Amino acid sequence: MGIGGIISAIVVGLILGVLGRLVAPGKQNIPIWLTILVGIAAAFIGTWLASLFGWNVTPGIDWLELIMQVIVAAIGVTAVAGIYAKRGIRS
Repeated sequence: MGIGGIISAIVVGLILGVLGRLVAPGKQNIPIWLTILVGIAAAFIGTWLASLFGWNVTPGIDWLELIMQVIVAAIGVTAVAGIYAKRGIRS
């Protein structure tokens, strides 16, 4: 993976993490770097789940895959925010 792939993963992770925070209920008290990591993980997991259903083999934009990634990001952000809050760490 080159520098372009790394930058792309960070940008996609940031976008998915922010979308996940918007969709997730309540306030998520986690730092932006953790949001990016959750977003990157959500991109991989969402793509894998979409491939299980055959949703990532469509022409054009894979809307179902994108929706799956945002749902995974929302679940991930909520879970990480809960764990982060229990540890007593503040952003």
